[in-house]
Amino acid sequence: MIVDAEIKPRLSWRRSIQAFGAESICATTGVITDRFSHNAAMRLLITSLLTGSLLLLGACSESVVPFEPQIVAVPAQVPSRGPRIAGDQSSGLFLSWMEPGEDGAALRYSTYTDGTWSEGKGVTTGRDMFVNWADMPSVTPLGDGRLAAHWLQKSADLTYAYDVVYTQSVDNGNTWSEPMRPHTDGTPTEHGFVSTFSDGSRTGLIWLDGRKMVNEVTDDPTASGMTLRAAFIDENLELTDEQLVDELICDCCQTDVAIAASGPVAVYRDRSVAEIRDISVTRFVDGRWQPGKPIAADQWNIPGCPVNGPSIAADGDTVAVAWFTGAEGRPVVKFGLSNDSGATFPAPVEVIGGSVLGRVGLVMLDHDEVAVSWLQSNSSGGGDVMVRKIGADGTLGPAHTVSHGAGSFSVPQLARADDDLVFVWTETVDSVDQIASARVPLAAL
Repeated sequence: MIVDAEIKPRLSWRRSIQAFGAESICATTGVITDRFSHNAAMRLLITSLLTGSLLLLGACSESVVPFEPQIVAVPAQVPSRGPRIAGDQSSGLFLSWMEPGEDGAALRYSTYTDGTWSEGKGVTTGRDMFVNWADMPSVTPLGDGRLAAHWLQKSADLTYAYDVVYTQSVDNGNTWSEPMRPHTDGTPTEHGFVSTFSDGSRTGLIWLDGRKMVNEVTDDPTASGMTLRAAFIDENLELTDEQLVDELICDCCQTDVAIAASGPVAVYRDRSVAEIRDISVTRFVDGRWQPGKPIAADQWNIPGCPVNGPSIAADGDTVAVAWFTGAEGRPVVKFGLSNDSGATFPAPVEVIGGSVLGRVGLVMLDHDEVAVSWLQSNSSGGGDVMVRKIGADGTLGPAHTVSHGAGSFSVPQLARADDDLVFVWTETVDSVDQIASARVPLAAL
């Protein structure tokens, strides 16, 4: 704004500030004294203007929090891979990962307190563990010192023949129960991409189950395709309520679960016999998982698995879901918000398009706002970890870069800890995987 040097003395300082506007005050305070200091008759007005300007400048500086990620050290060896965050603000955040051990691969974990990851603790080590960048093990807090952990274990000398193995602790991880399997089919096929959650004294699990893949491949993919199955494990390690949730789903995309007002809600990448692979939601109602329903009709026709699962978060009846789609050859991250515990979803919001790789993360903020993270390809052949805030009305905040150093084979993790967002991802340096982490104030979004 151009400042008029002939402003008349009768113009009050309040109206003068209104005439300049707050943004102009922030930008033009430095020139006010140059324009008016020679005019003694205006000194009182100048004093008032400068006082108001300084107050507004203070407000400007206080309201702007720079987006400057702070690195948080992770107590993982190099190499290490498969980082995964579980838990929330009430239970605390648990980060698990895989690293080499004396007797094979080791599943270890750390907890997040006061902006730091604690010293790592071990769950198990084995030479027959299946370690994969996309199918990550977990350590999940269940409450009252109880923890649940799962990993993948080879079941035969075949590339994708492995089982889900589960154990639990009742003393904050000091000791662990005898391992068990939540599935009883015994086939040398793929079982993985597990989501774990607390259900009172039980642990709920939902996973990809490939038991039908031993069948001969025919024109009917439901005869030999991947399924979605679920079960519960009680405090005595008794397996209950085994259920086939969906008879045909995508082969190797991550699942996710959140607890809404109505109970657990799970999301996964579905698959039709026509090779449409869109995101579906299933709700646990009256003791059963309900048939999956598509969140949006993306109509992504793709003959193979994109290895790109959805992310879900919930706060009461509000359920938020983020996902990636490549429908019509256009890579996009989308976001949907339900106000009835995931029963229905209005039309989704497009979060970002262009050179996105997906691998989304999602957390609830305040007032039904959310933060969505994703991986975006960069010129170095790796990925940028990105994040932006989305308002309850779908308004998009600025897209921020957390790191330029993620490997292209990374599934970045996103969580909230009080007034910070916490990120974890895998970096590949000289062909060696290592885990990195950073935190950012919520106010910086």
